[in-house]
Amino acid sequence: MDLIANLSLGFGVAFTPVNLMYGFIGCLLGTLIGVLPGIGPLATIAMLLPATYALPPVSALIMLAGIYYGAQYGGSTTAILVNLPGESSSVVTVIDGYQMARQGRAGPALAAAGLGSFFAGCVGTLILAAFAVPLTEVAFKFGPAEYFSLMILGLIGAVVLASGSLLKAVGMILLGLLMGLVGTDVNSGVARFSFDIPELTDGIGFIVVGMGLFGYGEIISNLGKHESEREVFTAEVKGLMPTMQDFKRMIPAVLRGTAMGSMLGILPGGGAVMASFAAYTIEKKTKLQAGEVPFGKGNIRGVAAPEAANNAASQTSFIPLLTLGIPPNAVMALMVGAMTIHNIQPGPQVMTSNPELFWGLIASMWIGNAMLIVLNLPLIGIWIKLLTVPYRWLFPAIVLFCAIGVYSTNNNTFDIWMVGLFGFIGYMFIKLGAEPAPLLLGFILGPMMEENLRRALLLSRGDWSVFLTRGLSASLLAVAALLLVIVLLPAVKRKREETFVED
Repeated sequence: MDLIANLSLGFGVAFTPVNLMYGFIGCLLGTLIGVLPGIGPLATIAMLLPATYALPPVSALIMLAGIYYGAQYGGSTTAILVNLPGESSSVVTVIDGYQMARQGRAGPALAAAGLGSFFAGCVGTLILAAFAVPLTEVAFKFGPAEYFSLMILGLIGAVVLASGSLLKAVGMILLGLLMGLVGTDVNSGVARFSFDIPELTDGIGFIVVGMGLFGYGEIISNLGKHESEREVFTAEVKGLMPTMQDFKRMIPAVLRGTAMGSMLGILPGGGAVMASFAAYTIEKKTKLQAGEVPFGKGNIRGVAAPEAANNAASQTSFIPLLTLGIPPNAVMALMVGAMTIHNIQPGPQVMTSNPELFWGLIASMWIGNAMLIVLNLPLIGIWIKLLTVPYRWLFPAIVLFCAIGVYSTNNNTFDIWMVGLFGFIGYMFIKLGAEPAPLLLGFILGPMMEENLRRALLLSRGDWSVFLTRGLSASLLAVAALLLVIVLLPAVKRKREETFVED
Protein backbone atom coordinates (compact mmCIF):
# COMPACT_ATOMS: atom_id res chain seq x y z
CA MET A 1 0.00 0.00 0.00
CA ASP A 2 2.94 2.31 0.73
CA LEU A 3 4.14 1.85 -2.86
CA ILE A 4 0.73 2.93 -4.26
CA ALA A 5 0.68 6.00 -1.96
CA ASN A 6 4.24 6.91 -2.97
CA LEU A 7 3.50 6.50 -6.68
CA SER A 8 0.33 8.61 -6.41
CA LEU A 9 2.49 11.35 -4.82
CA GLY A 10 4.98 10.94 -7.69
CA PHE A 11 2.32 11.15 -10.42
CA GLY A 12 0.88 14.24 -8.68
CA VAL A 13 4.33 15.88 -9.03
CA ALA A 14 5.04 14.60 -12.56
CA PHE A 15 1.64 15.61 -13.96
CA THR A 16 2.09 19.32 -13.16
CA PRO A 17 2.24 21.40 -16.41
CA VAL A 18 5.83 22.59 -15.73
CA ASN A 19 7.20 19.07 -15.14
CA LEU A 20 5.27 17.63 -18.10
CA MET A 21 6.78 20.37 -20.29
CA TYR A 22 10.36 19.70 -19.11
CA GLY A 23 9.81 15.92 -19.40
CA PHE A 24 8.68 16.42 -23.01
CA ILE A 25 11.66 18.74 -23.75
CA GLY A 26 14.02 16.09 -22.30
CA CYS A 27 12.48 13.26 -24.37
CA LEU A 28 12.50 15.40 -27.54
CA LEU A 29 16.14 16.47 -27.03
CA GLY A 30 17.14 12.90 -26.16
CA THR A 31 15.54 11.55 -29.35
CA LEU A 32 17.15 14.32 -31.38
CA ILE A 33 20.56 13.59 -29.85
CA GLY A 34 20.10 9.84 -30.35
CA VAL A 35 19.24 10.40 -34.02
CA LEU A 36 22.29 12.58 -34.73
CA PRO A 37 25.36 10.32 -35.01
CA GLY A 38 28.34 11.22 -32.85
CA ILE A 39 26.55 13.09 -30.06
CA GLY A 40 25.56 10.84 -27.17
CA PRO A 41 23.51 11.52 -24.01
CA LEU A 42 26.72 12.05 -22.01
CA ALA A 43 27.76 15.03 -24.14
CA THR A 44 24.22 16.44 -24.18
CA ILE A 45 23.69 16.20 -20.41
CA ALA A 46 27.15 17.76 -19.89
CA MET A 47 26.20 20.59 -22.31
CA LEU A 48 22.82 21.22 -20.68
CA LEU A 49 23.90 21.06 -17.02
CA PRO A 50 24.55 24.83 -16.91
CA ALA A 51 21.07 25.46 -18.35
CA THR A 52 19.44 23.60 -15.42
CA TYR A 53 20.77 26.07 -12.79
CA ALA A 54 17.68 28.24 -13.08
CA LEU A 55 15.19 25.32 -13.05
CA PRO A 56 13.53 23.80 -9.96
CA PRO A 57 15.46 20.61 -8.92
CA VAL A 58 12.59 18.21 -9.82
CA SER A 59 12.11 19.74 -13.30
CA ALA A 60 15.88 19.72 -13.95
CA LEU A 61 16.27 16.01 -13.08
CA ILE A 62 13.11 15.02 -15.00
CA MET A 63 14.50 16.77 -18.10
CA LEU A 64 17.99 15.21 -17.78
CA ALA A 65 16.50 11.72 -17.21
CA GLY A 66 14.30 12.26 -20.31
CA ILE A 67 17.43 13.05 -22.35
CA TYR A 68 19.09 9.83 -21.15
CA TYR A 69 16.35 7.35 -22.00
CA GLY A 70 15.25 9.42 -25.04
CA ALA A 71 18.72 8.96 -26.54
CA GLN A 72 18.37 5.17 -26.14
CA TYR A 73 15.22 5.33 -28.34
CA GLY A 74 16.60 7.80 -30.91
CA GLY A 75 19.88 5.93 -31.39
CA SER A 76 18.00 3.00 -32.92
CA THR A 77 16.50 5.18 -35.69
CA THR A 78 19.88 5.99 -37.29
CA ALA A 79 21.19 2.49 -36.58
CA ILE A 80 18.32 1.00 -38.62
CA LEU A 81 17.99 3.63 -41.37
CA VAL A 82 21.56 4.80 -41.96
CA ASN A 83 23.80 2.01 -40.60
CA LEU A 84 25.18 4.52 -38.08
CA PRO A 85 24.61 4.01 -34.35
CA GLY A 86 23.38 7.39 -33.07
CA GLU A 87 24.31 6.26 -29.55
CA SER A 88 26.88 3.72 -28.28
CA SER A 89 24.23 1.32 -26.92
CA SER A 90 22.72 1.10 -30.47
CA VAL A 91 25.91 -0.38 -31.95
CA VAL A 92 24.41 -3.90 -31.91
CA THR A 93 21.08 -2.76 -33.43
CA VAL A 94 23.00 -1.82 -36.62
CA ILE A 95 23.83 -5.46 -37.39
CA ASP A 96 20.28 -6.69 -38.16
CA GLY A 97 18.35 -3.39 -38.20
CA TYR A 98 20.10 -1.98 -41.28
CA GLN A 99 19.76 -5.29 -43.12
CA MET A 100 15.99 -5.17 -42.49
CA ALA A 101 15.88 -1.58 -43.87
CA ARG A 102 17.75 -2.70 -47.01
CA GLN A 103 15.15 -5.42 -47.50
CA GLY A 104 12.36 -2.79 -47.34
CA ARG A 105 11.42 -3.73 -43.75
CA ALA A 106 12.58 -0.53 -42.03
CA GLY A 107 9.02 0.00 -40.66
CA PRO A 108 8.77 -3.30 -38.73
CA ALA A 109 12.39 -2.86 -37.51
CA LEU A 110 11.61 0.62 -36.12
CA ALA A 111 8.34 -0.62 -34.59
CA ALA A 112 10.15 -3.58 -32.97
CA ALA A 113 12.74 -1.20 -31.49
CA GLY A 114 10.06 1.26 -30.29
CA LEU A 115 7.64 -1.28 -28.79
CA GLY A 116 10.46 -3.34 -27.23
CA SER A 117 11.93 -0.16 -25.71
CA PHE A 118 8.55 0.94 -24.34
CA PHE A 119 7.85 -2.42 -22.65
CA ALA A 120 11.38 -2.69 -21.21
CA GLY A 121 11.32 0.92 -20.01
CA CYS A 122 8.05 0.34 -18.14
CA VAL A 123 9.36 -2.87 -16.52
CA GLY A 124 12.62 -1.14 -15.56
CA THR A 125 10.70 1.71 -13.91
CA LEU A 126 8.49 -0.79 -12.04
CA ILE A 127 11.62 -2.55 -10.69
CA LEU A 128 13.05 0.83 -9.66
CA ALA A 129 9.82 1.71 -7.78
CA ALA A 130 9.61 -1.74 -6.10
CA PHE A 131 13.25 -1.96 -4.93
CA ALA A 132 13.74 1.68 -3.95
CA VAL A 133 12.32 1.46 -0.40
CA PRO A 134 14.03 -1.80 0.78
CA LEU A 135 17.37 -0.74 -0.72
CA THR A 136 17.16 2.66 0.96
CA GLU A 137 16.64 0.93 4.34
CA VAL A 138 19.79 -1.14 3.71
CA ALA A 139 21.67 2.04 2.73
CA PHE A 140 21.06 3.56 6.18
CA LYS A 141 23.22 0.75 7.64
CA PHE A 142 26.20 2.00 5.60
CA GLY A 143 29.04 3.80 7.39
CA PRO A 144 32.23 5.31 5.85
CA ALA A 145 33.95 1.88 5.69
CA GLU A 146 30.97 0.32 3.83
CA TYR A 147 30.76 3.23 1.37
CA PHE A 148 34.48 2.97 0.62
CA SER A 149 34.18 -0.81 0.01
CA LEU A 150 31.09 -0.28 -2.18
CA MET A 151 32.98 2.24 -4.32
CA ILE A 152 35.91 -0.21 -4.68
CA LEU A 153 33.35 -2.78 -5.89
CA GLY A 154 31.88 -0.16 -8.27
CA LEU A 155 35.23 0.64 -9.84
CA ILE A 156 36.17 -3.04 -10.23
CA GLY A 157 32.72 -3.64 -11.76
CA ALA A 158 33.40 -0.81 -14.22
CA VAL A 159 36.69 -2.49 -15.21
CA VAL A 160 35.11 -5.94 -15.59
CA LEU A 161 32.17 -4.73 -17.69
CA ALA A 162 34.03 -2.11 -19.76
CA SER A 163 34.27 -2.95 -23.47
CA GLY A 164 37.74 -3.51 -24.91
CA SER A 165 41.05 -4.00 -23.12
CA LEU A 166 41.04 -4.60 -19.35
CA LEU A 167 44.41 -2.86 -19.04
CA LYS A 168 43.08 0.29 -20.75
CA ALA A 169 39.99 0.28 -18.49
CA VAL A 170 42.21 0.07 -15.37
CA GLY A 171 44.41 2.88 -16.75
CA MET A 172 41.35 5.07 -17.39
CA ILE A 173 40.00 4.55 -13.85
CA LEU A 174 43.39 5.33 -12.26
CA LEU A 175 43.68 8.48 -14.40
CA GLY A 176 40.17 9.53 -13.27
CA LEU A 177 41.08 8.92 -9.60
CA LEU A 178 44.26 11.00 -9.97
CA MET A 179 42.35 13.85 -11.64
CA GLY A 180 39.89 13.79 -8.72
CA LEU A 181 42.81 14.62 -6.35
CA VAL A 182 43.39 18.01 -7.99
CA GLY A 183 42.09 20.87 -5.82
CA THR A 184 42.04 21.71 -2.11
CA ASP A 185 42.57 19.02 0.55
CA VAL A 186 39.36 18.58 2.57
CA ASN A 187 41.10 18.14 5.94
CA SER A 188 44.05 20.54 5.78
CA GLY A 189 42.69 23.14 3.33
CA VAL A 190 46.00 23.07 1.38
CA ALA A 191 45.93 23.27 -2.43
CA ARG A 192 47.39 20.13 -4.07
CA PHE A 193 48.35 19.35 -7.68
CA SER A 194 47.11 22.82 -8.71
CA PHE A 195 50.57 23.87 -10.10
CA ASP A 196 50.01 27.41 -8.72
CA ILE A 197 47.09 27.93 -11.14
CA PRO A 198 44.39 29.70 -9.06
CA GLU A 199 41.54 28.23 -11.14
CA LEU A 200 42.63 24.67 -10.22
CA THR A 201 42.40 25.20 -6.45
CA ASP A 202 38.68 24.30 -6.65
CA GLY A 203 39.52 21.18 -8.66
CA ILE A 204 38.70 20.33 -12.28
CA GLY A 205 35.00 20.77 -13.05
CA PHE A 206 33.14 17.57 -14.04
CA ILE A 207 31.21 19.57 -16.69
CA VAL A 208 34.54 20.52 -18.29
CA VAL A 209 35.77 16.89 -18.27
CA GLY A 210 32.46 15.40 -19.48
CA MET A 211 31.92 17.94 -22.25
CA GLY A 212 35.53 17.81 -23.41
CA LEU A 213 35.98 14.02 -23.48
CA PHE A 214 32.54 13.07 -24.78
CA GLY A 215 31.35 16.20 -26.64
CA TYR A 216 34.38 17.79 -28.27
CA GLY A 217 36.28 14.50 -28.54
CA GLU A 218 33.45 12.89 -30.58
CA ILE A 219 33.05 16.04 -32.72
CA ILE A 220 36.76 16.14 -33.63
CA SER A 221 36.61 12.41 -34.44
CA ASN A 222 33.53 12.83 -36.68
CA LEU A 223 35.01 15.83 -38.50
CA GLY A 224 38.05 13.67 -39.23
CA LYS A 225 35.90 11.31 -41.32
CA HIS A 226 35.28 11.98 -45.02
CA GLU A 227 31.75 13.08 -45.95
CA SER A 228 31.45 10.11 -48.33
CA GLU A 229 31.48 7.81 -45.24
CA ARG A 230 28.15 9.31 -44.19
CA GLU A 231 25.34 7.35 -45.77
CA VAL A 232 21.94 9.05 -46.11
CA PHE A 233 18.67 7.12 -46.14
CA THR A 234 16.20 8.70 -48.59
CA ALA A 235 13.71 5.87 -49.18
CA GLU A 236 10.20 6.21 -47.79
CA VAL A 237 9.36 4.12 -44.73
CA LYS A 238 6.18 2.13 -45.42
CA GLY A 239 4.19 -0.38 -43.37
CA LEU A 240 5.16 0.26 -39.75
CA MET A 241 3.47 -2.69 -38.08
CA PRO A 242 5.32 -6.02 -37.80
CA THR A 243 3.48 -9.17 -38.98
CA MET A 244 2.00 -11.76 -36.58
CA GLN A 245 5.02 -13.97 -37.28
CA ASP A 246 7.31 -11.08 -36.33
CA PHE A 247 5.40 -10.60 -33.06
CA LYS A 248 5.74 -14.32 -32.19
CA ARG A 249 9.53 -14.06 -32.61
CA MET A 250 9.84 -10.63 -30.98
CA ILE A 251 7.97 -11.20 -27.72
CA PRO A 252 10.31 -13.86 -26.19
CA ALA A 253 13.35 -11.83 -27.37
CA VAL A 254 11.98 -8.65 -25.74
CA LEU A 255 11.33 -10.53 -22.46
CA ARG A 256 14.88 -11.95 -22.45
CA GLY A 257 16.38 -8.54 -23.31
CA THR A 258 14.34 -6.83 -20.57
CA ALA A 259 15.49 -9.35 -17.94
CA MET A 260 19.14 -9.02 -19.02
CA GLY A 261 19.00 -5.19 -19.12
CA SER A 262 17.26 -4.91 -15.74
CA MET A 263 20.03 -6.93 -14.07
CA LEU A 264 23.03 -5.33 -15.81
CA GLY A 265 21.69 -1.78 -15.35
CA ILE A 266 21.98 -2.11 -11.55
CA LEU A 267 25.59 -3.39 -11.68
CA PRO A 268 28.33 -0.76 -11.39
CA GLY A 269 29.86 -0.10 -14.80
CA GLY A 270 27.21 -2.21 -16.58
CA GLY A 271 24.73 0.14 -18.16
CA ALA A 272 23.00 0.12 -21.51
CA VAL A 273 26.00 -0.74 -23.73
CA MET A 274 26.89 -3.98 -21.94
CA ALA A 275 23.19 -4.92 -21.71
CA SER A 276 22.62 -4.60 -25.47
CA PHE A 277 25.76 -6.65 -26.28
CA ALA A 278 24.79 -9.37 -23.79
CA ALA A 279 21.17 -9.53 -25.06
CA TYR A 280 22.33 -9.91 -28.67
CA THR A 281 24.81 -12.65 -27.68
CA ILE A 282 21.99 -14.57 -25.91
CA GLU A 283 19.73 -14.28 -28.99
CA LYS A 284 22.51 -15.63 -31.23
CA LYS A 285 22.89 -18.61 -28.89
CA THR A 286 19.09 -19.24 -29.00
CA LYS A 287 18.11 -21.74 -31.71
CA LEU A 288 16.70 -20.31 -34.96
CA GLN A 289 13.08 -21.28 -35.72
CA ALA A 290 11.96 -22.79 -39.04
CA GLY A 291 12.00 -20.17 -41.82
CA GLU A 292 13.76 -17.56 -39.64
CA VAL A 293 16.36 -15.26 -41.20
CA PRO A 294 19.92 -15.86 -39.86
CA PHE A 295 21.42 -13.24 -37.51
CA GLY A 296 23.29 -10.52 -39.38
CA LYS A 297 20.91 -10.87 -42.35
CA GLY A 298 17.91 -8.98 -40.91
CA ASN A 299 16.54 -11.03 -37.98
CA ILE A 300 13.92 -9.01 -36.06
CA ARG A 301 15.06 -10.61 -32.77
CA GLY A 302 18.46 -8.96 -33.30
CA VAL A 303 16.70 -5.57 -33.15
CA ALA A 304 14.06 -6.17 -30.44
CA ALA A 305 16.29 -7.81 -27.78
CA PRO A 306 19.19 -5.26 -27.67
CA GLU A 307 16.76 -2.31 -27.77
CA ALA A 308 14.70 -3.77 -24.89
CA ALA A 309 17.92 -4.47 -22.94
CA ASN A 310 19.41 -0.99 -23.29
CA ASN A 311 16.16 0.71 -22.23
CA ALA A 312 15.61 -1.56 -19.22
CA ALA A 313 19.23 -0.90 -18.18
CA SER A 314 18.87 2.87 -18.54
CA GLN A 315 15.92 2.81 -16.10
CA THR A 316 17.39 0.41 -13.49
CA SER A 317 20.73 2.27 -13.44
CA PHE A 318 18.89 4.92 -11.38
CA ILE A 319 18.53 2.38 -8.51
CA PRO A 320 22.10 2.61 -7.08
CA LEU A 321 22.14 6.38 -7.74
CA LEU A 322 18.90 7.18 -5.90
CA THR A 323 19.21 4.65 -3.06
CA LEU A 324 22.98 4.56 -2.33
CA GLY A 325 24.21 7.74 -4.00
CA ILE A 326 26.65 5.66 -6.09
CA PRO A 327 26.63 6.27 -9.89
CA PRO A 328 26.80 2.92 -11.76
CA ASN A 329 27.86 4.50 -15.06
CA ALA A 330 29.18 7.74 -16.59
CA VAL A 331 25.72 9.23 -17.32
CA MET A 332 24.65 8.63 -13.72
CA ALA A 333 27.93 10.27 -12.61
CA LEU A 334 26.75 13.42 -14.40
CA MET A 335 23.34 13.06 -12.69
CA VAL A 336 25.23 13.15 -9.35
CA GLY A 337 26.70 16.45 -10.54
CA ALA A 338 23.23 17.75 -11.45
CA MET A 339 21.90 16.84 -7.98
CA THR A 340 24.90 18.48 -6.28
CA ILE A 341 24.31 21.69 -8.28
CA HIS A 342 20.81 21.84 -6.76
CA ASN A 343 22.12 21.17 -3.22
CA ILE A 344 20.73 17.62 -3.15
CA GLN A 345 23.01 15.01 -1.58
CA PRO A 346 22.52 11.76 -3.59
CA GLY A 347 21.84 8.79 -1.35
CA PRO A 348 19.25 7.20 0.95
CA GLN A 349 18.25 10.49 2.58
CA VAL A 350 16.77 11.77 -0.74
CA MET A 351 13.70 9.55 -0.25
CA THR A 352 13.03 10.81 3.28
CA SER A 353 14.08 14.47 2.92
CA ASN A 354 12.79 15.06 -0.61
CA PRO A 355 10.07 12.48 -1.45
CA GLU A 356 8.50 14.75 -4.11
CA LEU A 357 11.75 14.71 -6.09
CA PHE A 358 12.34 10.97 -5.61
CA TRP A 359 8.87 9.70 -6.55
CA GLY A 360 8.24 12.51 -9.06
CA LEU A 361 11.33 11.40 -11.01
CA ILE A 362 10.20 7.74 -10.98
CA ALA A 363 6.63 8.62 -12.10
CA SER A 364 8.00 10.89 -14.86
CA MET A 365 9.76 7.86 -16.38
CA TRP A 366 6.44 6.15 -17.17
CA ILE A 367 5.10 9.34 -18.71
CA GLY A 368 8.40 9.79 -20.59
CA ASN A 369 8.22 6.27 -22.07
CA ALA A 370 4.69 6.97 -23.38
CA MET A 371 5.88 10.31 -24.84
CA LEU A 372 8.75 8.56 -26.61
CA ILE A 373 6.45 6.11 -28.40
CA VAL A 374 4.41 9.09 -29.66
CA LEU A 375 7.58 10.99 -30.62
CA ASN A 376 9.40 8.16 -32.37
CA LEU A 377 6.99 6.22 -34.55
CA PRO A 378 4.86 8.98 -36.21
CA LEU A 379 7.78 11.43 -36.63
CA ILE A 380 10.21 9.10 -38.42
CA GLY A 381 10.03 11.27 -41.58
CA ILE A 382 11.28 14.32 -39.66
CA TRP A 383 14.17 12.36 -38.10
CA ILE A 384 15.23 11.14 -41.57
CA LYS A 385 15.25 14.76 -42.85
CA LEU A 386 17.39 15.75 -39.87
CA LEU A 387 20.04 13.22 -40.93
CA THR A 388 20.64 15.18 -44.14
CA VAL A 389 21.93 18.30 -42.25
CA PRO A 390 25.59 18.72 -43.34
CA TYR A 391 28.20 18.17 -40.64
CA ARG A 392 29.84 21.51 -41.50
CA TRP A 393 26.72 23.32 -40.17
CA LEU A 394 25.83 20.97 -37.34
CA PHE A 395 29.10 20.67 -35.44
CA PRO A 396 30.26 24.34 -35.32
CA ALA A 397 26.84 25.18 -33.82
CA ILE A 398 27.28 22.46 -31.15
CA VAL A 399 30.83 23.66 -30.34
CA LEU A 400 29.55 27.23 -29.93
CA PHE A 401 26.69 26.21 -27.59
CA CYS A 402 29.11 24.06 -25.57
CA ALA A 403 31.50 27.00 -25.13
CA ILE A 404 28.65 29.32 -24.06
CA GLY A 405 27.40 26.67 -21.58
CA VAL A 406 30.85 26.13 -20.03
CA TYR A 407 31.55 29.87 -19.77
CA SER A 408 28.17 30.51 -18.09
CA THR A 409 28.92 28.09 -15.19
CA ASN A 410 31.79 30.16 -13.69
CA ASN A 411 32.05 33.15 -16.08
CA ASN A 412 35.65 32.06 -16.63
CA THR A 413 37.48 31.72 -19.97
CA PHE A 414 39.93 29.25 -18.34
CA ASP A 415 37.14 26.61 -18.44
CA ILE A 416 36.78 27.02 -22.23
CA TRP A 417 40.52 26.36 -22.69
CA MET A 418 40.20 23.32 -20.39
CA VAL A 419 37.30 21.93 -22.45
CA GLY A 420 39.41 22.35 -25.59
CA LEU A 421 42.29 20.48 -23.91
CA PHE A 422 40.01 17.64 -22.76
CA GLY A 423 38.45 17.57 -26.26
CA PHE A 424 41.91 16.87 -27.70
CA ILE A 425 42.56 14.23 -24.99
CA GLY A 426 39.15 12.65 -25.78
CA TYR A 427 40.06 12.50 -29.48
CA MET A 428 43.37 10.81 -28.61
CA PHE A 429 41.49 8.24 -26.50
CA ILE A 430 39.22 7.46 -29.49
CA LYS A 431 42.26 7.02 -31.74
CA LEU A 432 43.94 4.76 -29.16
CA GLY A 433 40.75 2.70 -28.73
CA ALA A 434 40.46 3.60 -25.03
CA GLU A 435 36.93 3.88 -23.57
CA PRO A 436 36.77 7.21 -21.62
CA ALA A 437 33.62 6.35 -19.57
CA PRO A 438 35.59 4.58 -16.74
CA LEU A 439 37.70 7.77 -16.42
CA LEU A 440 34.61 9.88 -15.65
CA LEU A 441 33.43 7.26 -13.15
CA GLY A 442 36.84 7.29 -11.40
CA PHE A 443 36.87 11.10 -11.46
CA ILE A 444 33.45 11.35 -9.74
CA LEU A 445 34.01 8.48 -7.27
CA GLY A 446 37.65 9.44 -6.42
CA PRO A 447 36.93 12.37 -4.03
CA MET A 448 34.02 10.41 -2.45
CA MET A 449 36.29 7.39 -1.91
CA GLU A 450 39.04 9.51 -0.37
CA GLU A 451 36.59 11.25 1.97
CA ASN A 452 35.08 7.95 3.18
CA LEU A 453 38.50 6.29 3.52
CA ARG A 454 39.81 9.13 5.70
CA ARG A 455 36.59 9.28 7.73
CA ALA A 456 36.69 5.50 8.37
CA LEU A 457 40.36 5.69 9.46
CA LEU A 458 39.64 8.68 11.73
CA LEU A 459 36.81 6.80 13.45
CA SER A 460 38.95 3.66 13.87
CA ARG A 461 41.99 5.69 15.03
CA GLY A 462 44.06 4.65 12.02
CA ASP A 463 43.22 0.93 12.22
CA TRP A 464 42.98 -0.43 8.62
CA SER A 465 41.34 -3.66 9.81
CA VAL A 466 38.03 -1.72 10.14
CA PHE A 467 37.34 -2.58 6.48
CA LEU A 468 37.53 -6.31 7.24
CA THR A 469 36.05 -6.48 10.77
CA ARG A 470 32.75 -4.82 9.73
CA GLY A 471 30.63 -7.55 8.12
CA LEU A 472 29.03 -5.54 5.30
CA SER A 473 32.31 -3.89 4.30
CA ALA A 474 34.17 -7.24 4.31
CA SER A 475 31.41 -8.84 2.16
CA LEU A 476 31.61 -6.06 -0.44
CA LEU A 477 35.42 -6.33 -0.63
CA ALA A 478 35.13 -10.14 -0.95
CA VAL A 479 32.70 -9.74 -3.90
CA ALA A 480 35.10 -7.23 -5.51
CA ALA A 481 38.04 -9.66 -5.10
CA LEU A 482 35.94 -12.54 -6.50
CA LEU A 483 34.97 -10.44 -9.55
CA LEU A 484 38.62 -9.68 -10.18
CA VAL A 485 39.65 -13.35 -9.90
CA ILE A 486 36.80 -14.52 -12.19
CA VAL A 487 37.55 -11.99 -14.94
CA LEU A 488 41.24 -12.94 -14.95
CA LEU A 489 40.46 -16.66 -15.53
CA PRO A 490 41.55 -17.53 -19.12
CA ALA A 491 38.15 -19.03 -20.13
CA VAL A 492 36.19 -16.02 -18.85
CA LYS A 493 38.64 -13.59 -20.43
CA ARG A 494 38.17 -15.33 -23.80
CA LYS A 495 34.35 -15.32 -23.45
CA ARG A 496 34.40 -11.62 -22.50
CA GLU A 497 36.37 -10.76 -25.66
CA GLU A 498 33.89 -12.76 -27.80
CA THR A 499 30.91 -10.86 -26.32
CA PHE A 500 32.24 -7.53 -27.56
CA VAL A 501 32.97 -8.72 -31.11
CA GLU A 502 30.33 -7.56 -33.57
CA ASP A 503 30.16 -10.21 -36.26
